[in-house]
Amino acid sequence: MKILKAAIRTLFLVGIMIAMSSVFAGESPGNVYRQQFNKPLSEVYDKVYKSLEEARFFVVFEPNIGVNLARFSEKWGEDYNQNNLSAIRSMVFCNAWYANKVSNLDPDMLGFCPLHLTLFESDGKTIVLFNRHGLMAQNSPAKELLVKIESEVIEAIQKGMR
Repeated sequence: MKILKAAIRTLFLVGIMIAMSSVFAGESPGNVYRQQFNKPLSEVYDKVYKSLEEARFFVVFEPNIGVNLARFSEKWGEDYNQNNLSAIRSMVFCNAWYANKVSNLDPDMLGFCPLHLTLFESDGKTIVLFNRHGLMAQNSPAKELLVKIESEVIEAIQKGMR
């Protein structure tokens, strides 16, 4: 019985590792929205920011992750920026009305508040990443609302680049 339990546990862990490796390899079933723009981050950032705010998602914090990481370049040596990303920035944003609605439906989903997206530049192209909250909240009473929020944020990202 111990051997059977160990085998089942091992198979379970291997399955999780395979699933996780496919997510990190970019083969995810869509848990992260990814949009590439053939423009440098400096041309994309302000447009996406403005479009989010026009959609009533107000940016409350703007970490410049690339600048923060660069402070460790000497310390990390060869481990620093192995993909040669030229910029990494993030936007933390919120819509208070939606946050209130989420809290009314399922307070546990407030872990998604505030929302954020990450932008990075490589070879003059900008990639925008946004976690798809509706997909991660499958059994939540707030799922439908989170899917709506998700679609509005994605629409704002796309609109910002038209």
